Amino acid sequence: MAFNAPSTDIKTTTDWFRSAAPYIHAHRGTTFVIALDGDTIAASGFATLIHDIALLNSLGIKLIVTFGARQQIASGCEAAGITAQYHHDLRVTDDASLAIAINVIGTLKTQIQAQFSFGLPNTPMADAKIRCTSGNFITAQPMGVKDGIDFQHTGKVRKVDVEGIQAQLAQENIVLLGPLGYSSTGEVFNLSAEAMATEVASQMGADKLIFIGDIETNLPRELTLSQAQERFEKKNNHLLLSATSACAAGVNRVHLIDHTLDGALLQELFSHDGVGTLISKKPFENTRPATVHDVGGIIELIAPLEANGTLVPRSRERLETEMDFFTIMERDNNIIACAALYQYPDSDTAELACLAVEPDYRGAGRGEYLFNILESQAREAGLSNLCVLTTQTAHWFLEHGFQAAEIADLPMARQSLYNNQRNAKVFNKILYP
Repeated sequence: MAFNAPSTDIKTTTDWFRSAAPYIHAHRGTTFVIALDGDTIAASGFATLIHDIALLNSLGIKLIVTFGARQQIASGCEAAGITAQYHHDLRVTDDASLAIAINVIGTLKTQIQAQFSFGLPNTPMADAKIRCTSGNFITAQPMGVKDGIDFQHTGKVRKVDVEGIQAQLAQENIVLLGPLGYSSTGEVFNLSAEAMATEVASQMGADKLIFIGDIETNLPRELTLSQAQERFEKKNNHLLLSATSACAAGVNRVHLIDHTLDGALLQELFSHDGVGTLISKKPFENTRPATVHDVGGIIELIAPLEANGTLVPRSRERLETEMDFFTIMERDNNIIACAALYQYPDSDTAELACLAVEPDYRGAGRGEYLFNILESQAREAGLSNLCVLTTQTAHWFLEHGFQAAEIADLPMARQSLYNNQRNAKVFNKILYP
């Protein structure tokens, strides 16, 4: 007998796929560097995270997975009776601790590759057939002596074999990199996992760098590059330093995700606001004049408001001819707000119309921001009045300086279009005394 899932579950799943579709399209063919710390690998939910990373690979995202091993190396050194030495949060790697690091990192790499090879029926990895490859893609050099401290076998990235990694990504392989680098003289160096991930992301021109680990819990959902730099200066957070370094080096977006939250990677990448912290060198939202290519997005935004009578219904054909009047606000290439300013010939009054904000983004001042932009446009055009017709938002306009007016106060061209059945209230704002 077939099992029928509850209709509410089916609807939830369907709605999620529909809302995720724009992100699936946007991410396909892009390159992500996913950096895992040692705590994440040791956590009980690591196998599930591997399943989610494998899903990204199946969606056509090119993946470079880097990992750290600080926790595991520290445990190995302690078990061997080796006293760890750190300077500026970097391990001083002597001969004995290097041997342990090589052994630990090799073991972790094998474990991760085994997880990517998992493919039993009735599991998320069934028929995934993930190919995971590693190699000597990182050329390193010694860290040297700093503040009188010889870091010995601790190194830093000198060069990333971009061509070699790209060749593997072109074959849809996941490239797996541990925190070891190799010199032209055959030496092995222990690397900072965060610094290595940052260098790989910047030299590869990655679209995203994603740190998954033990993340500071009170970080805001979004930070610009300057905000992240300012926060780092106050709190000296090493992940923020890595994130800001990556952004400054050309990576457009860096994500910080808590490994303890199940499904956080997918929620961060395939939902409006995610669950982690996004650091971006570019503004998260953009306000610009609309073009004919925005018609579909505007229709999707205003359709619910037309259905409940808040806005006057507009056909696609009408919208296409009126795009020059519209200003939109977009986020991740999705239109989240719009408004129109209609100017009438032989009149000193413009009409503010079709002001709409997507429900998930209301209450944060976006409507007021758009209104201020259009009011400024009217002032710059030398107009002395701004009018609006509304059936359900009269108080909002009163709060923004409008006063009740009459149909006769509208421009003549607009009076002839007034819909008596709709019975919208008219309001007017004087722009110049």
